[in-house]
This record gives sequence, structure tokens and C-alpha cells, in this order.
Amino acid sequence: MFVIFGASGNVGRATAAVLRESGRPVRAVVRDPRHARSLEAWGCEVAIADLDDRESVDRAIRGAQAVQMLCPVPSGDPDPAAAMRRMIDVSAAALRAQPPARVLVLSDYGAELDSNTGITQGFHHFEQQVKPLASNLILLRSAEHMENWARVLPAVHAAGVLPSLHHPLTKRFPTVAARDVGLAAAALLQDEAPTPTSRVVSIEGPRRVSALDVAGALGDVFDRHIEARAVPREEWTPLLQRAGLSARHARLIVDLYDAQNLGRIDVQAGATERRFGTTTIEEVLGELAQRANIAARA
Repeated sequence: MFVIFGASGNVGRATAAVLRESGRPVRAVVRDPRHARSLEAWGCEVAIADLDDRESVDRAIRGAQAVQMLCPVPSGDPDPAAAMRRMIDVSAAALRAQPPARVLVLSDYGAELDSNTGITQGFHHFEQQVKPLASNLILLRSAEHMENWARVLPAVHAAGVLPSLHHPLTKRFPTVAARDVGLAAAALLQDEAPTPTSRVVSIEGPRRVSALDVAGALGDVFDRHIEARAVPREEWTPLLQRAGLSARHARLIVDLYDAQNLGRIDVQAGATERRFGTTTIEEVLGELAQRANIAARA
């Protein structure tokens, strides 16, 4: 049994779909029962679990041959870092108690760093907590997901301006489509080669992009000029809080972008196992706009 946590999300759905197409038995783990029907239609067994509830996590991984585990960022929590650590501690303890033949943890670029990386510091904690699994463990570190731009698309379409915390606007940074992460995860979960030590696999998209590239791609999608505008550093926190983030969450995002802009968050130096997705930023932005029903300007 292949157990996929977060199976209703962009990465998890892609992993589950590939595994089912390959004829593998999949237990799709979701928190919200409303996501069960579509996954059951693929032939998945569905388990309901809350990463804050050790008993439900234990039930979800029971009898697993392989487990894909994630730690979602709880954006509605007033203290997301503490909430992440609680979920990580619960899931890692469950995996250590019932170690399957293979565990794949969805992690992030920069997770090897132990401080001053904002949200990414939670993934460092995750990796440390699952380290005892050793030979059973694959850490799949991905670049920033292209889908993160979805939250600003309506405002960009309305104003013709892409606000960017990536500084300078010309700086190229790694990014990746969530579905490419899911496809890579499915391949790694099915790889039957022995893993004498834990593996760190890094994945990013086919090419690096800048904020100017993203604005250009959105201009093509919306059929209008989109201006990329660097948000001044002193305006980051007020901007994020106006978007609904708590003060602590905003601090984590500010620290994250500070680290990215300094070049600290990237593929780890000396990484030997790297993968590259095939989905372009243009494809993802077009799909996101279509999904949000945002049409080109008449």
C-alpha cells in the first residue's frame, strides 16, 4: 500500500494519479472528507487524518509499503511555526514507530539550513525529526512552487502591476510546478533500488525565472502589459498583514524572502541528485488564470 498524505493537494494528487495509473494500491490521506469522492473515483482507499492527531496518523500509515508525507503551512494559525512543529512531531513520531519500507518527505530548498530562513526552517526541523529512518528515507526538496503566484493573479489582472518581494527584479530564482514534484515523488516511491543511506533529491523547473519573466508571462496570459514592481522592504510586513497574515506569519515570510534575495535558499551546494521538471511558468500561469476564470483584457 502506498500512503499519500495531502492527496487532495497539487503535489499529492499528481503522485496518487501516477501510482493508480501504474496499478499501485493507494491510500489517499486527506483531512477534509469532502475530498474523498474524487479520489475514490480513481480507485484510491481514502483515510481521514489530522496531522495534529497521532492516533489518526498511526491508522493512516498502518500496513504501508511506502509513505509520502508533507507538512502543510497552516496559514490561518496565529503562530504557524509552532503549528508546523506540532504536526511534524506527530507525523515523525508515527513514522519512527511504524517505519515503512520507504518514506518520502516533501521538503524545500534551503532545508539544510538551521536558522533565519522563515517558513523553510520548519522543513529543517522536519528533516531532523525523520533522520532516524535513515535507509528508508528520501527527502525531496523542491524549489518555490509556481502555483504560489495564484494568490496575486486577481489583483495583478485588475491593476496591471505584479508586486514582487523577489529583489532585484532581474534576479533569476528556481521555481517548479507542483505536478512535476508529484511526478518525481511517484517515480521515487516506486524505485525499488536499495537505499543504504537517506537520499536527498532536489527538483526545480526547466529554467530559472525572474519577476520580470513572470510579469512578461502574465502579460501574455492577460493580453496586456504587466509591470513588475519591487515592493520596498519596509512595506513587506504591512502588505502581508493586509493580505490576512498574522504578525508571526508575516515575519516568517519576510525572513524567507530576505534569505532568498541573499541567495541562501537554493539547491544545496554539492547536491548530486537533481531533477528538472518540464512544465513551464507560462503553462502554469495560464492554467491558474483559466481556473480562476480571469480572462484576457478586452
